[in-house]
Amino acid sequence: MRQAQVLRLYHAERWRIGTIATQLNLHRDTVARVLALAGLPPIEPAQRASMIDPYMPFIRQTLETFPKLTATRLYEMVQQRGYLGSASRFRQQIALCRPRPVAQAYLRLRTLPGEQAQCDWGHFGHIQIGQARRPLMAFVMVLSWSRQVFLQFFMNATTASFIRGHVAAFQAWQGVPRVVLYDNLKSAVLERKGDLIRFNPELLSLSAHYRFEPRPVAPARGNEKGRVERAIRYIRDAFFAGRQFDSLEDLNTQARLWCEQVAGERRCPEDATLTVRASATEVRILGDQGVIATHPRHYDRHQQVEQATHVADLVQYKRAARHHRAADRLLKALPECAALLTQAAERGEPLARTASTLMDLLQRYGVHEMRRAVQEAIAREVPHPNAVRLALERARHARQTPLPVGVTLPEHIKQRDRIVVPHALAGYNNLLGQSHDDQH
Repeated sequence: MRQAQVLRLYHAERWRIGTIATQLNLHRDTVARVLALAGLPPIEPAQRASMIDPYMPFIRQTLETFPKLTATRLYEMVQQRGYLGSASRFRQQIALCRPRPVAQAYLRLRTLPGEQAQCDWGHFGHIQIGQARRPLMAFVMVLSWSRQVFLQFFMNATTASFIRGHVAAFQAWQGVPRVVLYDNLKSAVLERKGDLIRFNPELLSLSAHYRFEPRPVAPARGNEKGRVERAIRYIRDAFFAGRQFDSLEDLNTQARLWCEQVAGERRCPEDATLTVRASATEVRILGDQGVIATHPRHYDRHQQVEQATHVADLVQYKRAARHHRAADRLLKALPECAALLTQAAERGEPLARTASTLMDLLQRYGVHEMRRAVQEAIAREVPHPNAVRLALERARHARQTPLPVGVTLPEHIKQRDRIVVPHALAGYNNLLGQSHDDQH
């Protein structure tokens, strides 16, 4: 209703954005966002002349050379060049023109049930124990597929408490995920240089006992374990805020019941809220900042429509997401593989290699033959690419057809191929003969 009022007042009544915001008791940014989603270009405020304008070329050049230069030092430099404005106004202008890092797009990482969990510590203030004031630390582990949360509070974040939290989580879930993701905290990673990682030996002993793979995320890449980060925020807002407890044991009892009841019964939140608008010919996907993507209208059912250029750019930029894209392409072409991948994960098979091998077999033998081979492997309860390959080979021998040959090279390898035309060697013989004659 408010959106319709904003559009009517802007288009029909010709009101300004500030007038509409005042009349409808809205923020002017909200009104501008409604107009942007309706297809209008963003409305920029009128720029007024400022005392800092003559110094902007120097400021931009200096910040390009020294991007971390503080506003205080930069203010001293422009004062020496004649700037007479106030320091507070100068800081506001510098904050607007300071170079920003390039925004990154991320591929959504999909996991199978039981494949992955994410783990981290959260600090929740302090607790008074007698005359001692102790830090209150929350051990949080989240199952990536189901978003099930395990929560237990400790009075420290030592490695011993870290290990106890794992054991309690596995006992509560009555199972162990195949992979556990960690930040680069000392309880998990003692030292790291690039891809060379020295794990905490106590965590390695625990992983050897429970047969799971500890996997740290890349430095400064909190998005790779975003599920546990969001779970900690959810715990702060939905569980800890306003919570009354008598002791640490009482708090952990309440946390256990909350995980089983409130958190366990909630719906999984989506990563983003988007608006989809469809016309007779196209579908637009809009976010807070405007149009994200436009696709041609498709009237078939159960189809996945993607822009090939978007996917290619993302996969090229995010090399670590290749195995997720392979699994997505495999399941799209052959949904029967979902059961096989699930069984493979339960047996501890490497999913990235399994999906890649099955995708190669699919390209060689085709969908019809591959479907029959996958169903045979599932029926025999052998969820391994070799079982699928043997089924395909038996069927091929029975038909007495030649072995299909198909080698799919990556695009960057294809680009290295060049046709080399050999020269005729007669010219070299003539040169040798001419040199021999000159010597005589």
